[in-house]
Amino acid sequence: MKFAHVCIEALAVSLPDEVWTSSEVEERLRPLYERLHLPTGRLELMTGIRERRVWPVGTRPSTASALAGRAALAKSAVRADQIELFIHAAVSRDMLEPATAAFAHRQIGLPASAQIFDISNACLGFLNALTVAAGLIESGQIRCALIVAGENSRPLVEQTLRTLLGGNLNRNEIKPYFANLTIGSGAVGAVVCHESLVRGRAHRLLGGVARAATQHSDLCQGDTHGAEALAMQTDSEQLLLAGVNLAREAWALFTAEQGPGFDRYICHQVGSVHRRKLYETLGLDLAKDHSTFATLGNTGSVALPATLADAVDAGAIQEGNRVALLGIGSGLNCLMLALEW
Repeated sequence: MKFAHVCIEALAVSLPDEVWTSSEVEERLRPLYERLHLPTGRLELMTGIRERRVWPVGTRPSTASALAGRAALAKSAVRADQIELFIHAAVSRDMLEPATAAFAHRQIGLPASAQIFDISNACLGFLNALTVAAGLIESGQIRCALIVAGENSRPLVEQTLRTLLGGNLNRNEIKPYFANLTIGSGAVGAVVCHESLVRGRAHRLLGGVARAATQHSDLCQGDTHGAEALAMQTDSEQLLLAGVNLAREAWALFTAEQGPGFDRYICHQVGSVHRRKLYETLGLDLAKDHSTFATLGNTGSVALPATLADAVDAGAIQEGNRVALLGIGSGLNCLMLALEW
């Protein structure tokens, strides 16, 4: 994929106020820890995640997405009535039908002329939506799109706590649930448009590559659990190994297309072990990384674009920097995109 005229015109994040520390999560699991003689502090020690945020009970993903979408438009020179494409690109959805984009579209107040739909691809949904919008912009079909994602971790984490406390699980049996305790909530929105609509500095989407390894689609699987809960099981060790191998393949293709010189790397936010293994395998300078997992946890499709926004706000990304977005999601899928900020 190569793009010549596509820009990220505005980028905004919306976060919940409620914070759950890893210590607080472990305190809720005290009966399990005592029964299995598990040391406290292991959750933060193994992941580097100190805390994560959660939306209030009953929050719909569309509501979170709408918050971020309105925030992106507030930062943008593009008006809401100019949006021609609207995509909700999160793992979390309000329901099976209609598209979650329909609810968020109404809340934001977007025009009836905008084409709307959902894109869902585990943690890669937002990046996939960027490429879909970019392709339509590059081909001249549209000039401007709004992409949002709102992830609500509360139903998953609370169901995981009930499962761990309610069963007589042993140490091996709790392993598939461990990754669930790292998941956080958040929302992100981006206005993506043709360069002709940009006022000021153009933050260009240059292109990228995608790579799939669907033989590993059984390593992380999640689904609904009753009316208001979610369930997920992950083989974290095998997912790490397979994900890094897939990233190695994608990186070779990516650097052949875009060149190797990048000023900053933003990868999907899983945790400290995954980050270290990925950077070691690809031979990247960890000093060029910018991460948010320590305070936000793994926020699914929101994680990478929210970290990009955080890096910009923190001054870690300067005008003219080349930025590599390294997305890896269960499936397995890998999508790497290059930006010129």
